[in-house]
Amino acid sequence: MGHRRFIERLLITVAVAAVALLLWRLRGLLILVFGAVLVAVVLSAMADPLRKRLGLPNVLALLLALAALLALFGTAFWLFGAEVIGQASALRESIPEAWQDLQDRLEPFGLAEPLREWVQSLGSGDGVLTRVGGIVASIGGGLADLLLVLVGGIYLAAQPRLYRSGLIKLVPERGRSLAAQAFDDSGRALRLWLLGRLVSMTLVGLLTWIGLWLIGVPAALTLGLVSAILEFVPFLGPIIASVPAILLAFALSPEAALWTAGLYLVVQQLEGNLIEPMVQQRAVSLPPALLVFALVSGGLLFGMAGILLAAPLTVVLFVTVKRLYVREALGTPTSLPTEGD
Repeated sequence: MGHRRFIERLLITVAVAAVALLLWRLRGLLILVFGAVLVAVVLSAMADPLRKRLGLPNVLALLLALAALLALFGTAFWLFGAEVIGQASALRESIPEAWQDLQDRLEPFGLAEPLREWVQSLGSGDGVLTRVGGIVASIGGGLADLLLVLVGGIYLAAQPRLYRSGLIKLVPERGRSLAAQAFDDSGRALRLWLLGRLVSMTLVGLLTWIGLWLIGVPAALTLGLVSAILEFVPFLGPIIASVPAILLAFALSPEAALWTAGLYLVVQQLEGNLIEPMVQQRAVSLPPALLVFALVSGGLLFGMAGILLAAPLTVVLFVTVKRLYVREALGTPTSLPTEGD
């Protein structure tokens, strides 16, 4: 009997190790699947009001939501597309000139060469910064992945119950009710977090656009749009968004560069201390240190996709751990999204 139990445990250990190895090999695909889930959550959030209020079938409500989304983007492109494209083209030409101007201004102080060496060090060596540089350089090759995520998200949003019930059936019967609760908690948390990020991104983009326009920085609209998009990535996104704006402002004058740096700092302070607490009061409040480590881990494990999706993936894991481990396993009372504090 003892020999048989040993064999059973050995087989279970080997099976777990094999599954872990398979998941590790498929980690690139798994992060794309999560991206598709994120798209599905957004589309479902748009389609649900149409389905509930108008009594439409889910597929028809989804098609109307997609049409509304395309109409929104089409209108925005019609209103601002030409200006943004023109500014983006000018921005691409102006940044190298602004970089050279910055070096020329720092040359008399002996700071140009250390700056060049520091920038070059970001693209050499074997550290984390090198990997991040490679990630950024490979972003142009992700269009196929983006298409896969979008199409997958549409299919998931069209039949969410099918995929949800299929995953729950993989859980032993005694744990299916708890698994369903964990799925629902994660879905609500993700939806609330995405809504909060959308509000934050919109306000940050508007404030940045207005501020840069008042300072007189070229391509203010495009830079504001970049700030809004990169706001989706906590901490790292705003830093990346500020670099071209400060460079262009420095080409105007050092004072303009200081004003621009101050603008980004003030906007981030407003976002972190005023906007974020207001829009995320019912959502998930993630510890900043946890987000930082999540961004680094996501970049090292999954590349650019990992950096982009690190925050929402952390939201899901955070809520799942609170539900399954803290509340159920430990029996410790803890609040979950939509339940209040």
